[in-house]
Amino acid sequence: MFQKILIANRGEIACRIIGTARSMGIATVAVYSDADRYGMHVTMADQAVRLGTGPATDSYLVIERVIKAARDTGAEAIHPGYGFLAENPDFAGACVAAGISFIGPSPQAMRSLGGKAEAKDIAAKAGVPIVPGYQGKSQKPETLAREAARVGYPVMIKAVSGGGGRGMRLVEQPEAFGAALESATREALSAFGDASVLIEKRVLDPRHIEVQVFGDRHGNVVHMFERDCTLQRRNQKVIEEAPAPGMTPELREKMTADAVKLAKAVGYEGAGTVEFLVEGGSLGKDAPYYFIEMNTRLQVEHPVTEEITGLDLVEWQLRIAAGEPLPATQDEIELRGHAIEARVCAEDPGRDFAPSIGEISAFETPPEGRDWDAGEANSYRRVETGFQAGSAISPFYDSLIAKLIHFGDSREEAIEGLRDDLAATRILGLKTNIAFLSALLGREDVQSGQMTTGLIGENIGDLSPMAGPAPSAIAAGVRALLLLQQARNETMPPALAGHDPWDHGDAFQLNASLQPGRDLMRPVMVDGVSRDVTLRWREGDLQVLVDGENAAWRDEEVSPWDAEVTSISDNGCARAFDGKGAFVLHNLVHTHVTWPHYDISAIDDGDGSGAIRAPINGRIARIFVTEGAEVEENAPIAVVEAMKMEHVLLSPRAGIIERLGFVEGDQVTEGAVIAALAGEDGT
Repeated sequence: MFQKILIANRGEIACRIIGTARSMGIATVAVYSDADRYGMHVTMADQAVRLGTGPATDSYLVIERVIKAARDTGAEAIHPGYGFLAENPDFAGACVAAGISFIGPSPQAMRSLGGKAEAKDIAAKAGVPIVPGYQGKSQKPETLAREAARVGYPVMIKAVSGGGGRGMRLVEQPEAFGAALESATREALSAFGDASVLIEKRVLDPRHIEVQVFGDRHGNVVHMFERDCTLQRRNQKVIEEAPAPGMTPELREKMTADAVKLAKAVGYEGAGTVEFLVEGGSLGKDAPYYFIEMNTRLQVEHPVTEEITGLDLVEWQLRIAAGEPLPATQDEIELRGHAIEARVCAEDPGRDFAPSIGEISAFETPPEGRDWDAGEANSYRRVETGFQAGSAISPFYDSLIAKLIHFGDSREEAIEGLRDDLAATRILGLKTNIAFLSALLGREDVQSGQMTTGLIGENIGDLSPMAGPAPSAIAAGVRALLLLQQARNETMPPALAGHDPWDHGDAFQLNASLQPGRDLMRPVMVDGVSRDVTLRWREGDLQVLVDGENAAWRDEEVSPWDAEVTSISDNGCARAFDGKGAFVLHNLVHTHVTWPHYDISAIDDGDGSGAIRAPINGRIARIFVTEGAEVEENAPIAVVEAMKMEHVLLSPRAGIIERLGFVEGDQVTEGAVIAALAGEDGT
């Protein structure tokens, strides 16, 4: 067995690998970029090596620096995690050439199965059903358009390399094909260094089912049953579970046999995932299914397989890479209970899931382990994360903050437990998708297992309503700000220490004294938007009125001497921090409340109607216009990329591009003016 390994990744997967390695007595080396200098994986590892600046192209994706870090630290093997270089055969080959073991499949197997086009050819030859489409070598736009017409719309454009929904586009009509192809290839090149794509027929009402397989260098291959990854948004997985609800034994036997057959066809070693689409939404014994791709690495959702089998998949990877045979035979791998996982991400569902970037001011999750409080000895919660309070979410990487996994004897028990875990998770400082995840798990069609990959897209309005912050959340934020100001200004005489400051009508000096019987109107910023609130002192109590109504939370318990925390019943919490304002969680929705501040540099010097601003912190991936160009309303102006997502900025009206503030490749902050239109009169 290895004595020391290097982990060529970051975040929760790096921490996950370090945990298993430590339990096996293996020393670990972390690598990091400047953006991850204080990351959890850096502090957890025995050693850490800097690779470069924040962008992955100058750090985690630079093969030579990763290999050098392994050599300099004496690491015998490299674990790639997932993402970055995990499915790069050139990286695996570079490890072998350097005399370093690669903890994953061989470069040859990775080339054969890691590319979607060649993998489909191998599957077809092995007798595994594939989706009709085109996976030829020609990448000419006219060839791809012709093949899409032959296959028949709607079609999917998919990046040949990589996964995670990047470089993937659904095209409904021929006239939309050109723009979708350009966007898909640009994103594929940025994410994977390969712009090649294939065309597939869109499977109607599909379920996305994947089979976990493992092979060793002795010719053994086993499966660990299936996972259901049907709940997706924009082709990116949101909720994963195992086993698949409604899966019949007959269909499971056929799909797992096909997965093993495919792995054996290339002499596969290590962990891999064979992915299928099942047509029609049902997992009956005769349901038609198609192979779509194989991920030649560990998957983000591997914990649910670990929970239903009781196996440590990272330990299996390490043992297989060290030359050992599979730790168990197929007959020894048993399926038990049900596990479900939710991906908690830094994104704002109320703004079309725009990435949320910044510092995590508070981070609390329910404790891992058996859920004894629920009286269920077989109910188990697990948290996978690479972040903690004080960690920064940067624009350079994906938006995943944590994975919450819940295991139970039944699917119903697992779902109920996971919703409880989401409700008990407190992340303050940035927006998350927790309310969205809870709403999704609460849907009747999800709980009954009647799902297709289109479910989220078809019901997105119900799952992520655009309503603004609740008045009670605004009020809670204001009260937290006042408590913090009270403590920092130390306006209370020492003789009053230990007494409730709400008992004193002159406790707050906010440009004017708040006296009994007097109302004071104050502007506040709520998620960046100005709102007016009224502070009213009545009968020994300070009320906060929003839109003219008393917006206090019912049954709130205020701890006025703990100036950083205002705990408010079971609905959530509010917490204020020096220099940051107050962050509020109310019914799982995050709201930011601050006193107004004015930044002259942020004021538009035009008439306010012609500025095209960055919606998020990110990188300018594409600029479509030049200064002086005439544009129509809704014409594409630029593409801002952050957290592996593209955001196309459109012109708010017809006009002339007066100036461009940036060039392609520049990093921009939220609100920065990317382009400005001349005034209505041409000035």
